Formats: sequence, C-alpha cells, structure tokens
Amino acid sequence: MMKKYMLFVLFLISGLLNGKTQEVSVTITTDEWYTKGRSVIDKMEYNLSKVLSEINRAQRENRPLNIVGLDLDAFARDALTMLWANVHFYCDDTEVVERCWVFDDGKEYMVSHIPLIIEVEGESFGNGVYQEAVVDFDASGRITDFRFSLDAQLSESMKNCGSVVDAERRIRILAYCERFRTAYNTKDMPFLEQVFSDDALIITGKVGMVKAPDSPYSTMKVTYKKQTKQEYLTNLKRAFMRNKWIDVKFSEIGEHGEEGGCAGITRSKVNPNMYGVRLFQEWKSSNYSDTGYLFLLWDFADENQPVIHVRTWQPDWVGGVRQQPDDDISTLGAFDL
Repeated sequence: MMKKYMLFVLFLISGLLNGKTQEVSVTITTDEWYTKGRSVIDKMEYNLSKVLSEINRAQRENRPLNIVGLDLDAFARDALTMLWANVHFYCDDTEVVERCWVFDDGKEYMVSHIPLIIEVEGESFGNGVYQEAVVDFDASGRITDFRFSLDAQLSESMKNCGSVVDAERRIRILAYCERFRTAYNTKDMPFLEQVFSDDALIITGKVGMVKAPDSPYSTMKVTYKKQTKQEYLTNLKRAFMRNKWIDVKFSEIGEHGEEGGCAGITRSKVNPNMYGVRLFQEWKSSNYSDTGYLFLLWDFADENQPVIHVRTWQPDWVGGVRQQPDDDISTLGAFDL
C-alpha cells in the first residue's frame, strides 16, 4: 500500500498587472519530520512556478500557451493544451497555503486547490467563475497532469470518508472523477470514448407534464431514458458544439450526501474491482442548466485505465418538490452488485 504524507504548499504570487497576476512564485514547505525528496520538491516549485506564470502571461496577452520549455510529460501537455483551447484562466491570489499528497515515499505527488479565475473569450457566461486545479508530479518533479478539481468539500470527503475503500483507492477514484468532470469542460471526446465501457448503460431523467387518467389536470413526472454509449456521446457532442463553455461541477458524496452526509464510496460485494460513486451534479451552459443526482459505476480491473459501466442521472427538483436519490438507479444494489 502506498504511504501518504502531507506537505504544505505556499504560493507566493506577485507582479500584478491590470488587476491580474503575471509572475507566480511557488514555495513548498514540508512538515519537519518529512526529510525525503528536497531536491524533487525544489523541482516541483520551479516547474509549477513556470507553468502558472506562463498561464497568466498567455491570459493577459490573449494568446495560446507556449509550452516549450515547460517540464510536462505528454499527458500533462495534452491536458493543459486542451483546457486552454476551450477556456482561458489565470491565478490571482497573493498567497495560498495548501497541502500536497505524497505517494509511495515520493514516487508520486499531488497538489490541489490551486486558485484560478475563469475567462471565456467572447462570452459573458462563465466569466469570473472561481475554479481550483490539481497538479500531479512524478518522482523527478515533472508535471504529469493538470486538471480542474472537484468541489473542495467533496474532495475532502472523498479523501477522508468511506470505510469500505482504503485511502489509496479513494485518492485514485477522486483523480478519475476529476478527470471525468474536466472532460466536459474541455469537450474531450476521446477521453469520454475511452472512459465509458463499450456496453455502458446510461440512464437520463427528464421532467415533463403528464395528464392523469380520468382527470382534467396534468402533473409533473420524471421519465427515464436508457441510452447506449454511442447514443449518449452523439447527443453530448451536439451539446459541445452549441456551447463555448460548459461548467460542470460535482459536490456532495455517498449515501445521504445530498444532505451533506459522509458515507463515502461504496464497493461491490460481488466484484471487488467495482465502486459506486453518487454525486450531486450542476450543469451550466449559455443556453441550458440543470441540477441532479449522478451515479457512476467504476471498474478498476485495469488500475491505469478504469472504465465506467453505468452512468445515471435524475433531477433533484420536480414540480417544486425536492427529490431524494432513486435507489433503483443510483446504488450498487440497483445493479445486483
């Protein structure tokens, strides 16, 4: 099992220009008892400083990112470039103190809660929205991923809750939920093609008016529709084409998560590689928005490329009445797991 340590990350950000930060200085300090990997931490400081500084310059100058000379692996380069192609952002805090997770005695590192401000070119929707990022590093201090993070409270819940899932696996599930969420922000169809299994079951809910039998009145009712992977992705691609920026956020987690509870991620008793995660999703775009309960059934048989077998969604409000998650579509038990 991977050992985890906590570091504290101090971002000293200076060089304000027109109210927006230009140069970013990053200082990472560790707990006194953590004495390993100082040279790696120095490299992380340097690499993240350069990346955040370039992001701020590119945003101020309204130009593409210049990733030449930035110490990013191929995955991180693609992730950051794709984010930038869909939305610009910048870091605008003078000082941030945050922790960093260290895995396996320094083979992997993760820094979260990096503060960003969203700027959508040519659009009023989404501008000025606060967003946090997560950055992963390898044993040499090279950046291996740059993604938008989940809701801060949710990420803490996923790290600290869920007795049926060990801490290491919770962090992995957290990372893939963050990548899944970021894929909607970046319109990353190749990732969504890969993350959904070929036989994925996708259920979406829709609220409509239904006339009751032998009654002159209509009532609001939720109807559910099953879709295949390709049907869902085809419809999603149309939504991507209609919208410059789609803001998808996940919050709350687990049983009673809709009430702020903390029962964590559920693990299948039939297949130990499968995990159910129930989230609250907010979807906002320039021409459509909704909120509801999202359930994802993850399969971690391949640790490096987990897939989603089930995605279900239901609205949280129907006819002015707050709904509870439907256990028939949003638990492991609903799928005999």
